[in-house]
Amino acid sequence: MTADLPNLLDDLLRAARRAGADAADAVAADGRSVSVAVRKGDLEKLERAEGAEIGLRVFCGRRAAMVSTSDLAAASLSALAERAVAMARVMPEDPFAGLAEPAQLAAGDLPECDLCDAADPAEDSLVDAARAAEAAALAVAGVANSEGAEASFGRSAVALAATNGFARTYATSHAALSATALAGGRDGMERDYDSAMAVYRADLPAPETVGRAAGERAVARLGAVKAKSATLPVVFDPRVARSLLFHLLGAINGASVARGTSFLADALDAPVFAPGVCVTEDPHRARGLRSRPCDAEGLPTRRRALVDDGRLTGWLLDLRSARQLGLPPSGHASRGIGSAPSPSAANVALSPGTVSPAALIADIRQGLYVTELIGSGVNGVTGDYSRGAAGFWIENGERTFPVSEVTIASNLKEMFARLIPADDWVYRYGIDAPTVRIDGMTLAGA
Repeated sequence: MTADLPNLLDDLLRAARRAGADAADAVAADGRSVSVAVRKGDLEKLERAEGAEIGLRVFCGRRAAMVSTSDLAAASLSALAERAVAMARVMPEDPFAGLAEPAQLAAGDLPECDLCDAADPAEDSLVDAARAAEAAALAVAGVANSEGAEASFGRSAVALAATNGFARTYATSHAALSATALAGGRDGMERDYDSAMAVYRADLPAPETVGRAAGERAVARLGAVKAKSATLPVVFDPRVARSLLFHLLGAINGASVARGTSFLADALDAPVFAPGVCVTEDPHRARGLRSRPCDAEGLPTRRRALVDDGRLTGWLLDLRSARQLGLPPSGHASRGIGSAPSPSAANVALSPGTVSPAALIADIRQGLYVTELIGSGVNGVTGDYSRGAAGFWIENGERTFPVSEVTIASNLKEMFARLIPADDWVYRYGIDAPTVRIDGMTLAGA
């Protein structure tokens, strides 16, 4: 760490007060990272980044402004505070702006989430991992070429503080590994990938596992055809099923609900999924990619069911959206260096069902097993859903030939209500789902 972040924040908050702010909060991050990329065994990229940034939000009554800088000199921070206050004084009033009351702040010892890997990997070890992943992909029969493999590791120290007494400093780390393979030849090429992320580098799968999966996926796509248009069951592979959770989280984001731009705005405490379906959030998961002992406004976080037995239990609320809706905040504030807090979720899981993926598709006479989604044709206001897709045709309960260049469509309200999860849930990305089946979707193809 190159900077004394807590003292910097204290100095900045005092400067904001001297400049005339009624209240203020600040966030600082000091991090370093290294990433490498190889292709055909040759090192193509070696990047190292280091640096610190600081962001300040000030309040003059109900007027607020946000500024940030990477210049941490005392004179620069003092000038930054003065500019922020000058900006806030000309901003329109926001009746929902403001810091948490001291009584709302997380008290006592915060949960230990084990979010930082102290080991510093040598650059050579990252290069070796990327090369091993690429070699494993190229070794798969049918793989003709590689788009490369990448490995990275980074660590950051983060500090947050506010004039209401909130102060917290923590460290995080992240490791990643990916490989992309090309299969086929003159008659056609197909591309696919695999990737993995973890807080601790030791928790990543073996590079050979990542590379082999990328190669096998690419080869499996060879000979893809466009299926005929139909209304049929669609099964989402876990890699794409997690995208349905992002649509859910966007719809229950308090800012969207307060603006009236969520298709679930009238669904609080109502059935959204089928009975038995649960979506849980665990912000205190050890080594969780999205874990946080408290939120970015200093409020406590807790494990909760966002959907319990099919029913929607609540919204994701930061202080501002909670005030707009007249509800207590839920501890879901997150923020960047140059942005104000906004609601977001921690580690979210669509709970597994009771049947295997094979059993989930066993009674499907004709259907589509989706492994890739393309485009972003989802309307967050109406829930209308239309996305390009590729995967495999299901015939009499079995995955058969590869399919591409089709579109699947429905409405997310109907999709959630019909969703059936399999039992193969695995924690990989912090927002995770098992294989899921949704009947009655429209496939547009040949």
